[in-house]
Amino acid sequence: MARDHLLVIDQGTTSTRVIIYDTKLQAVGQAQVEVLPTYPRSGWVEHDPEALIASVGSQVTTALLNARVRAEQIAAIGITNQRETTIVWDRETGRAIAPALVWQDRRTADACDKLRDKEEWISKATGLVIDPYFSATKIAWLLDNVPGARRRAEAGELAAGTVDTLVIRHLTSGEHLTDSTNASRTLLMDLATDEWSGELCNVFGVPIGLLAEIRPSTGDFGATRGLDYLPDGIPIRGVAGDQQASLVGQGCLHDGQAKCTYGTGAFLLAHTGGRIVRSQRGLITTRAASVGEEPPQYALEGSVFIAGAAVQWFRDGLKAIGSAAEIGDLALRGDPDCEVVFVPALTGLGAPHWEPSARGTIFGLTRATSMADIARAVLEGVAFQIGDLITAIEDDLGDSLKRLRVDGGMSRSDPFLQFQTDVLGQPLDRSPQAESTALGAALLAGVGIGLWPDREAAVALLQSGGRTFEPARGYEWRARALERWRRAVETAMGHYRKERR
Repeated sequence: MARDHLLVIDQGTTSTRVIIYDTKLQAVGQAQVEVLPTYPRSGWVEHDPEALIASVGSQVTTALLNARVRAEQIAAIGITNQRETTIVWDRETGRAIAPALVWQDRRTADACDKLRDKEEWISKATGLVIDPYFSATKIAWLLDNVPGARRRAEAGELAAGTVDTLVIRHLTSGEHLTDSTNASRTLLMDLATDEWSGELCNVFGVPIGLLAEIRPSTGDFGATRGLDYLPDGIPIRGVAGDQQASLVGQGCLHDGQAKCTYGTGAFLLAHTGGRIVRSQRGLITTRAASVGEEPPQYALEGSVFIAGAAVQWFRDGLKAIGSAAEIGDLALRGDPDCEVVFVPALTGLGAPHWEPSARGTIFGLTRATSMADIARAVLEGVAFQIGDLITAIEDDLGDSLKRLRVDGGMSRSDPFLQFQTDVLGQPLDRSPQAESTALGAALLAGVGIGLWPDREAAVALLQSGGRTFEPARGYEWRARALERWRRAVETAMGHYRKERR
């Protein structure tokens, strides 16, 4: 039987999705189930590792059935995942010692503050900033707060990793591996060498023996073994963190190309080729996925913690709508000249501000404010954040980004993308496939297993034909709107910084 399909596991913050692709990178079947995080305290965000793993098998089975593809037809598996989310588990049994700490979790803010005197050195080594967002302080917190964990870690009984590592362990019955894109998000990998740094591990209090072996994104990550839903021997050949996978799926493989993915958060990446560009504007430098045998590739990234999560909050917290899709029509009924501003810092502010103590704030409420106005402000708040990131990236690159490619759940909303392009003052292109993250992982896995003669043949398969959005508002409107937004952000940050003191 011909092995002519690719299976991609896309484990995200709020769901696990499995998609089956043919060798032309067309999706032929998929399955998805919600796997929601929990919020046990203010600023704490957790996942149940057992629930994450349990969701994989059920969705693989359903996706294969929906695609009418047998497991024996799978040439290779690709994995893409929520990044930075951190798990520590028993090396022998694979059982986690505590809930996973999600990338949005802010409990280690104080630990990060204690390392500010080392920030310049750490940033130079890793390309990152010191923030609870990343994995290092999460690992240390688990070791210090789960009874006996640090002793067991030092004795070699425990392993730590991001979600890709946990899924690989499950699929292979024991391999302890990660790829360079995920490793570059931990604050523990030297960006220039693609290796764990003993000095960084010492600073963060993380035993280096806990960590997985780092391999290229199109490397050998073992093969399936001991599963009740897939036969033994299916190779895992493509692994990348969700945003780097999306960069591949959008066809952004060359210096100067940029994309934004709107998921739970929003993530803007600009490819910088083989150059490590050090940001002066609060962005981070990260590994991009290397495709095939090419040398290491890099990107500048701005991460917004709350994007689709703001819509979820509007739906579930305020109970203002019944489904996320309703917010666009409601927002269109709002006053376009209303000056309500929503700063969506529900779990702190990410790039380029990096204020973990900030919280969501609404400005400009009057007796005339309606729920439609607030809906509009929620969507606008996400778009304003991306405007900040574009400005920062252009300053760092010393050049303007001519176009932006977008994907993810919120990109399906025409009202949102129209406001986004108005804020940016430049056109943007919506991907014809909403889920370029899984598509990128499929391309990596196919290249890794040799389904195509070269990477150019694979990239040529990526669909074109998405919609282009053009600005409908002029410079004066944009300048007034951005000034209003900047005042709101500065006020919100100043207020919460004072409270923290």
